Amino acid sequence: MPHIEIGNDLPGIMGLFAHRKDAGAPLSQLADTLLRGPSPLSRGERELIAAYVSELNGTRFCATTHGAFAAAQLEGGEDLVKAVLADPATAPISEMLRALLRIAAEVREQARPVSDEAVAAARAEGAGDVEIHDTVLIAAAFSMYNRYVDGLDTNLPANPSYYAEAARHITSEGYVSRRVRVAGA
Repeated sequence: MPHIEIGNDLPGIMGLFAHRKDAGAPLSQLADTLLRGPSPLSRGERELIAAYVSELNGTRFCATTHGAFAAAQLEGGEDLVKAVLADPATAPISEMLRALLRIAAEVREQARPVSDEAVAAARAEGAGDVEIHDTVLIAAAFSMYNRYVDGLDTNLPANPSYYAEAARHITSEGYVSRRVRVAGA
């Protein structure tokens, strides 16, 4: 049960965004920019970074939703996402993405510079300034989103089909469009 009265039964961050539209609108725009805006990283790869950070933070709502969004956009789908969340070192992903996930893990661990070794490893696998920048910003933002969702003890969806429906909506409409309400969410 959420720590505050949010006045709706929407799960996770969706309930918080609906409760505080003044905060929800810019936070939705930020997610849309980070995960759907221009980047050399695919939308699926960026969603996977968000899911991975959320998994490391233990934020079930964000790890599951962004995992579903990544699965809908990556070859390998749910199996690939599960493999990455379980162990990126053995998952069937590019060496560059593996190195970027290492950077993301360092960012979410604590506020300090990413190690020179992690940056060098990413560069050695072909990551440029934009890929490194986008990874750091996604990891930092999702650490904040995760703390927002878990700090207020938001509800998980009552219906597991929520995640697939949300993935269909987000991959086609984005984060700033009107949300589709999923039955049983």
